[in-house]
Amino acid sequence: MDAWLELPAVAMFASLAVLYLATGSALCWAIFHSPMRETITSRNGIGGLDTTVAILFALLTGFLASDVGDRNQRAVRAVQTEASELNNLYTLSVASISDMQTIRAALKHYVESAVTVEWPAMARLTNSPETRAAYDALLHEVSKPDLTRDSGPVVHNAMMQAATRIGVARSERLALATDRTNTLKWVTVLILGAMTQIAIGVMHLERRGAQIAALTVFSLAAVVTLGLIALQEHPFDGAFRVTPAPLEDLLKL
Repeated sequence: MDAWLELPAVAMFASLAVLYLATGSALCWAIFHSPMRETITSRNGIGGLDTTVAILFALLTGFLASDVGDRNQRAVRAVQTEASELNNLYTLSVASISDMQTIRAALKHYVESAVTVEWPAMARLTNSPETRAAYDALLHEVSKPDLTRDSGPVVHNAMMQAATRIGVARSERLALATDRTNTLKWVTVLILGAMTQIAIGVMHLERRGAQIAALTVFSLAAVVTLGLIALQEHPFDGAFRVTPAPLEDLLKL
């Protein structure tokens, strides 16, 4: 499932189309051409089955889309928070009367590492030890005791809080990048889609044309809907990925 979610957009839609085309074709063959046709058609008259299964499919798809959308919103907020706190730290280092060139250098190194090293790593569902080391170096520079004497306790405390919030935002960003908790939901949704096809087929046991039309409409809707949701499954990868633009802007300071 993880491998499927990492496919390019065209391959992802194509695989969904092949899946539901295969299940729909197998269903039509089983109902109208298989040796079990008489046994299957004897179940004619079952009412409301397609509606029940379709509602379950729609509900779970809606919950999945909500989870994916919420994760992407949290990813955007995490990146914006991280960039905002980095900007605050930079501003405080410039406004202070003491020389904080080493802090600004460490800050720039951290941002460069996050943009050029950690962002590609997050697309592979992992993190970067190099960026972690860069953050540790930044935190080390900010937490030096002599800064309290040189810049004052108020400024130093504000800088420490900003540095801490940078780490929290980065941790949130990494947690969202490596989150795979929706895998089981995806399996369930795909299976429910196939079960909805079966329910639709059962409702049209005697009318082949109506069955094919109903299966085609549902399958197209499922492919488009699930494909668009899947494209947003990984916040930092794919066509709708969260970009490091807010962090890149800091390199211009």
